[in-house]
Amino acid sequence: MRKGICCAGNMIVDITYPIETWPRQNELTHITEGIQSSTGGCVCNTITDLARLDPGLPLMASGFAGHDAEGDFILAELGKYPNIDLSMVRRDGRTSFTAVMSNNQTKERTFFQHAGANARYCEAQIDWERLDVDIFHIGYILLLPALDAEDPEYGTRMARLLHRVQEIGIRTSIDVVSETGDRFARLVTPALKYTDYCVINELEAQQTTGVTLRSPQGTLLAEHMPAALEKLKALGVARWAVIHCPEGGWGMDEKGQYHAVPSLKLPKGFIKGTVGAGDAFCAGILYAAETGLPLREALKLGACTAAASLSEVSASDGVKTAEEVGRLFDLYG
Repeated sequence: MRKGICCAGNMIVDITYPIETWPRQNELTHITEGIQSSTGGCVCNTITDLARLDPGLPLMASGFAGHDAEGDFILAELGKYPNIDLSMVRRDGRTSFTAVMSNNQTKERTFFQHAGANARYCEAQIDWERLDVDIFHIGYILLLPALDAEDPEYGTRMARLLHRVQEIGIRTSIDVVSETGDRFARLVTPALKYTDYCVINELEAQQTTGVTLRSPQGTLLAEHMPAALEKLKALGVARWAVIHCPEGGWGMDEKGQYHAVPSLKLPKGFIKGTVGAGDAFCAGILYAAETGLPLREALKLGACTAAASLSEVSASDGVKTAEEVGRLFDLYG
């Protein structure tokens, strides 16, 4: 019997506002037509991608959806997938939301995040008697205040939670949110000791390991990837340490073997949106781990799932079954 994957942590509604341009301080800009709401965050994006990759894969969501219209929206969207178990989603407070300002000229996006009930997500929200899965994936570290809190024994409450999950025989997986600041070493490092799969982007890896992966000019320093992956493994990642960015995916497996897979060379006009591409990459990695694929094949599936996500404006609409998504590598790999 297939046990499947639990996706836990941030459940967010993204409200995207198209704006004419980004204004200077004290100046006005206009919000144009096309305001859209979509589900977002680690739980919503990753679990939806997984449900689309394999409609028969048992999936479980764990997080907060508020007692409001946004909470109803999250449950309605995830409820479209029969293989997603929503019984561990708690209803309380206000749903977390992100106001996304999307510049019509540059296509750059700026995010304003309200934590809402997500701020209280912790061990108490998990039904431990019913948590019977192969992999427990949680994110985002740095965006779950109750779990980012200090723990005298484990360093953080997130680390304590991951240790408890491993103790009951479930593999653990983490994702991290990108931010500026010095919190990575303090909040991410303790969790790595109890992590089987770490899937993060190059900026998050750089902040966590101290290994420079992008120059000040923005150039990717791919030759530094092995050192960063080795550092993640040394910090405790037990199985796969994975780093992704627009240029490709890199990983180090449970045997210490290094793998690199470049991103797909997508034709002009293929990319319609970039929201959720990182979560889609992560979903590909998790699906590969769940189905027993080696890391190199996981990196390929991650690249293909991310590319599929890019084919539509929303985070997950472009993602099809794993077989269909995998064909993108034959076309553009």
